[in-house]
Amino acid sequence: MNTAFRAASAAHPGIAVLARAALVAALAVSVTGCGLLGGGGGGRERATIYAPDVRVAPDPSWPRVDWQLAIGSAAASRVTDSPRINVRPTPSELEVYAGAAWAQPATDMLEDTLLRAFEDSGRIDAVARSESGIRSDYKLVLDLRRFESDYAGAAVPSATIEVAAKLLYNRDQRVAASRTFLQAVPAGGTDVGAVVAAFERGLAALTADMVGWTLSSGNADAAGTAAVPASRRAPPAN
Repeated sequence: MNTAFRAASAAHPGIAVLARAALVAALAVSVTGCGLLGGGGGGRERATIYAPDVRVAPDPSWPRVDWQLAIGSAAASRVTDSPRINVRPTPSELEVYAGAAWAQPATDMLEDTLLRAFEDSGRIDAVARSESGIRSDYKLVLDLRRFESDYAGAAVPSATIEVAAKLLYNRDQRVAASRTFLQAVPAGGTDVGAVVAAFERGLAALTADMVGWTLSSGNADAAGTAAVPASRRAPPAN
């Protein structure tokens, strides 16, 4: 282990520095259970696998809709979507928590939580992933920009999740609405368990915001589209 690695690890106990070589190794890891993952040193470590179970209660203000929705596969950088739990001790450093990993990629967590929230809301009859082949009126396009623990100069980190979302009208691929969602939820401590709990709260809050926005934005656009004479509407996109 080099001097820089030892210094960074000492400054942030429980965190393994994600150096260039370690980054390549981390991205190659496929997590399928509570197995062994490469640690910060030359050996191997037993990893704790975290699988947040996020449930979102429907908001009474969410509107009822009569259109169908497809949720597209979320885009993300390879670092953001790696199985390791990322932490940013300073703005220019990206590290991972030693001995900890997610049970599934961050994009899958986001998509699963959104799909469940829409289905459990009782506000929309048909919602599914795009690859299901659903004949949807609208499609939710997602770009997961951040999914990391960020100290941001504080004594404890915040679970930080940022998603850029676009709601497309499928008939002509028009962007009906777009918005960037951000949640930064302070953890109850610096240990991994506290950080994961903060991620659960942050993902629940972000999902609730996104579901409400999608339903409201889609309804507003559908009302405007219905007001346009059929002769002036765009033909279905191929």
